Amino acid sequence: MSNRTLNLTDALYDYVLAHSLREHPAQAALRAATRDHERASMQISPEQGQFMALLVKLSGARNAIEIGVFTGYSALSVALALPPEGRLLACDISEEYTSVARPFWREAGVADKIDLRIAPALETLQSLLKDGEAGLYDFAFIDADKVSYDAYYECCLRLVRPGGLIVFDNTLRDGKVLERADNDDMAALQALNIKLREDQRIDISLLPISDGVTLALKR
Repeated sequence: MSNRTLNLTDALYDYVLAHSLREHPAQAALRAATRDHERASMQISPEQGQFMALLVKLSGARNAIEIGVFTGYSALSVALALPPEGRLLACDISEEYTSVARPFWREAGVADKIDLRIAPALETLQSLLKDGEAGLYDFAFIDADKVSYDAYYECCLRLVRPGGLIVFDNTLRDGKVLERADNDDMAALQALNIKLREDQRIDISLLPISDGVTLALKR
């Protein structure tokens, strides 16, 4: 018995995947296609993707936002969990990275659910707000440049409805949040973690999943 989160050995991690993971074939294929990518560590873990899919279903989300797509595994996980009429607005600045995703989105039958915007995410989010879309989204996933996390958060907090969920990735940053910040990304994450803990506009839980996942439920 334990009153704190277990440290996972490789064997225990393999057990978790073997006894929980249910991937669409396109998800497994996309992970394989990204495995040898020079920035493969940017891809979320499969158990995190499945956890996010469950959150989408639990929240009854129909309209979702993703900030930071990379090769598209997280977008694929979310899109598969959305209902047939659901839509995911996916923001990224790299045509090169996101081009990897498109064949697998098509293979999974969700390409028509994903509206990929290749542009700075803040510009896209601000255009949504300008177009009167505040409060129209149910779910948002933030996994892009860390120095902009707070700005993304403030936009998403306006875009999601009360009861909507905002999910942040990398909030433990390989445990380095405990150390003195030596770069702007780390300083931004540490400041955001403090801000979220005190922000009365949300209910919060920081979970030791993957590289740290923070859930913020808009009140």
